Order: sequence, then C-alpha cells, then structure tokens
Amino acid sequence: MRYEFLVGMRYTRSRKRAQGRNRFISFISLVSMFGIALGVAALIVVLSVMNGFQEELRTRILGVASHIQVQSRGEGLETWQQVAEESMQHPSVRAAAPYVQEQGMLSFDDAVRGTVVRGVIPSEEDKVADFGGYMQSGDFHALQAGRFGIVLGRDLAFALRVQLGDKVTLIAPQGLVTPAAVLPRVKQFEVVGIFEAGMYEYDSGLALVHVADAQALYRLGDAVSGVRLKLDDLFAAPRVARELALMISEPGLIVADWTRSHANFFRAVALEKTMMTLILFLIVAVAAFNIVSTLVMAVQEKYADIAILRTLGASPASIMTIFVLQGSIIGVVGLLAGVAGGLAIAGNLDVVIPALETVTGATLWNKEVYYIDELPSKVLTSDVVSIVSVSFVLTLLAAIYPSWRASRVNPAEALRYE
Repeated sequence: MRYEFLVGMRYTRSRKRAQGRNRFISFISLVSMFGIALGVAALIVVLSVMNGFQEELRTRILGVASHIQVQSRGEGLETWQQVAEESMQHPSVRAAAPYVQEQGMLSFDDAVRGTVVRGVIPSEEDKVADFGGYMQSGDFHALQAGRFGIVLGRDLAFALRVQLGDKVTLIAPQGLVTPAAVLPRVKQFEVVGIFEAGMYEYDSGLALVHVADAQALYRLGDAVSGVRLKLDDLFAAPRVARELALMISEPGLIVADWTRSHANFFRAVALEKTMMTLILFLIVAVAAFNIVSTLVMAVQEKYADIAILRTLGASPASIMTIFVLQGSIIGVVGLLAGVAGGLAIAGNLDVVIPALETVTGATLWNKEVYYIDELPSKVLTSDVVSIVSVSFVLTLLAAIYPSWRASRVNPAEALRYE
C-alpha cells in the first residue's frame, strides 16, 4: 500500500492522544461527512419520490383516461365505427372504444354534486381503461343499455351519501324548450357500482353510464363524443396521433394524445424535479466545500510534517496526493452513508410518512392536493449513479486547492521555527 494513502488515512482520524486543535479538525471532518451524507440522502429520497409520483400519476391517469382520443369538432361523431376501424389499422393501436362525455348534476336527498358523465360500453371500455380493476363494490358490467345504471367514484358517492341500489337523479344542462319555460332533462339512475381509481379528480367527479343511456339523455341519437384508443407503447402516443390524423378519412376530427390532455401535470412534476435537484445539489456543494476549511486547517497543522516528508524525498505530487486522499476519504464516507440512508428511507416511505405524521400531528400527504392517495417512490439506478458521481466530483474539486497549497510548502520555511 502506498504511503500516501496511509498518511491520508491517519490525518483523517483523530487519535486519543491528539491535541485539541487536531481534534477540532477531525470534528470539522465529521461535520463535512454528515453534511454530504444528508445532502445525498435527501437527493435520493426526493428524486425517488418524484419518479414514483410521475409514474403513479401517469398510471392512474391512463387507467381512467386513454392514450389517444379521436373526437369531433361539432356536436357528435356519427361515423365512430368507421373511425375505430381505420384507427385499428395502425400497427401500434391495440384497442378502440366509443365514449360519450358530457356535464351533469347528480342529486340524492339534499345532496347535489356536479360531475362529468361518461357513457361507455363496458366490454369495449375494458380494452382501453382499467375500471373493472378499480371497482370497490358492485359490477362495472352491470351497466346495460336501457337499465339506466350508474357507476360513481368513491368520493362522489360519499359526498352524495349513496350506496349500491340507491337511485340518484341526473340532471342534464341541456333543457327542453316548452311554451311555458325551458325545463331541464332529468332522469333517475340506479347506483350499480362504486370505483376507486386512486386519483381524487376522478374519484370525486366522474360518473359512468352506458353509452346508449347517455345518448338518450343528451339526445345524441347514434352519435358519440369520440373514440378512445389504447396503444402498445404509451410513449409513442404523440407520433401515433400525428400519423392517425393523416390516416383517418373523416374530416374535421381532433386527435389528441395523453401528453397533450394532461401536459400540465407532467410538466409541473418535471420542472419541480429539476428545481429540487438543483437546490439539493447546492446542499451537497456546501457540505463538500466544507472540506476546503478542513484541509486548510489540516495543512496549517501539518506544516512540520509536510516539511519532514519533503526532506525525506516526498515529491510535491505525493504531498498533494496525501491531502486529496484525505478530502476524498471524507467525501466517500459521506457518500456511502448518504446512499445507504437515502435508499433505506426511499424504500420505506410507507412506514416513515405515517410515523412522521404521528409524531408531528400534521398531514404530510393530502390526496386532495397531490391527486393520488399515497406517497409513491421509485429508485432509479441512473439517478443514484448521477448523484454519487456529481457529489464525488464536488468533493475532489474542494480538495484540490488546499492540497495544491500543501504541495507548495517550503521545507526550510516550515522548519525555521520548529
């Protein structure tokens, strides 16, 4: 083992017989290690939560929404069968399903709630969405034409205080014009199911009915609002949408993919992830540059040792290596501790968050704010490698200048007053 490493290790540790100033230098080294560990752990946890949040948000949105929607610019799409057939000819399209989407108001006893009413064909909707897997009670396939059944989101059902079998009144905003007045269209629907998608936006504001019942209530005839498509690769949606716009023969259609329909969510998450990364890297940078003060003090303390090593034949490069190693050891220990702590916290957030909420008495995760009902986490190897690499480079940069100053020590000047 080269002597530079041994000397660097010895300078990093504080022996029991060390004097006060040397102990203080070791204390500063421990503070630097702790700062680096804290910054690295925070980076890993925050980026893991951001990754998990982005993936969970995308999964839950696309479990209720669709990869691509083809809809008419006018009142409705009557040739939806033709549009669905032409869309299915694209090699990336796996399934297609018609839908009707309108606004409505639900009433039960004294409770009234506005909602989005979506008319679907259950057997076809299962191919493009996951409502069947989100059912909390009841049966999604109980939506049958002419039965006027309705499936509500969990929070919407709770707000209306309804259960399976209850009959709710659905009021359509389009009215009936009579000589006396304009009367709203009203129809009673039986609650045949309650779903929980895990996204507050849908659980509190979406009601599902059969497409034929929606067409009858909103007087659409045989028309629908559009066709929902599911793809082999959801990330190919923008490209496939552009290609479908050229393939479909029906004029005047809008082809929108999920990246446009929910762009604000994912842009906000991406921007927040970038800014949080920059902010937390500043924490790591501050901790890393504490190494500068540690090494400057160590160089001042070891002037005589450096001079003796020089007189024994150590080159300036060897002296510089000793102090670079000392700074690197501080950084590596901090990095390892930070990675271990960050991975442990990121992998056990389901335990950590409830414990913190119990201790603090505060709600740290509100599903009404963050759209999903639990704090997700996904550790990416690429993120961990990037964090470790950048942090280690920062520690090396912090160690270079004091080490260079140590290598420039003149032995004669250093030993003059010894």
